[in-house]
Amino acid sequence: MDRGWPRDTMSELYSNNCSRFHIFAGNVQPYNFIIPPSWKQTRVANILSGNYCQPKCAEPWVEVKFENEKQGKIQVVASPLVRLTNKLTATIEEIGTPEKLIASLGPFVTGNTLDSDEIVETTVEKQGDQTYYKYELETPFALTGTHNLAKATAKGNTVILFVVSASDKQWQASQKTLKAILDSFEV
Repeated sequence: MDRGWPRDTMSELYSNNCSRFHIFAGNVQPYNFIIPPSWKQTRVANILSGNYCQPKCAEPWVEVKFENEKQGKIQVVASPLVRLTNKLTATIEEIGTPEKLIASLGPFVTGNTLDSDEIVETTVEKQGDQTYYKYELETPFALTGTHNLAKATAKGNTVILFVVSASDKQWQASQKTLKAILDSFEV
């Protein structure tokens, strides 16, 4: 994946392919994203990881988390389709509109609640035959940070939600980098 970034300033991460980090996604289709090497993987609490109920869990779980104290946080959230639709497999368009999806998964972006007036921008992006819903949120009461970016898609029996979060201070200093990280996510 070439996003025009110098290779020595970014690390490409894969969900189940060898790279600088080795992440196993289990029930989730392979995904990848690029982050600066200064970002560190953080522990996912067992209650958030879904380890207690996999593979038959109907609740979303956190796959992996990364953090940089000066720039923000990243998490990959996976949600079984059964939580969003009665189909075994579906495209993101078949699940519903971008507004319907964020209404269902918004609390997994913010860490608590999401009001529709906190949605700054919603876009639909096509990469090959994969469709992504992208969101920019201003969430003053979010546990994850006042600025949240999210990108979601469906593949197989799972919706994968990539979340980038930042405080006001982090957002001011790193907005361009955070948006580039979000744009690098693909399944």
